[in-house]
Amino acid sequence: MSPLLRRDPKKKPADRTVTLIGKPGCHLCDDAREVILKVTGELGAAFEEKDITEDEELYRAYWEQIPVTLVDGRQHDFWRVDEQRLRSALGA
Repeated sequence: MSPLLRRDPKKKPADRTVTLIGKPGCHLCDDAREVILKVTGELGAAFEEKDITEDEELYRAYWEQIPVTLVDGRQHDFWRVDEQRLRSALGA
């Protein structure tokens, strides 16, 4: 299993944070947000969103990949979010 996909078996979904990195006006970001909000809402995981237009470091790192999804600060996915894969990464 890739180190990016490993999860800490001790952590419950409610102990995890999902971060969406995107930008305004991005339709893929809107689609990703919808999936992430559904999954985090059902599992009790925290959700945060970061805008690459407000953070030069994030812009340099991710501008070609947005939306980017992080789980506990580690890159989980980009462009599209698969609901089942995200659930699995959160330990559900």
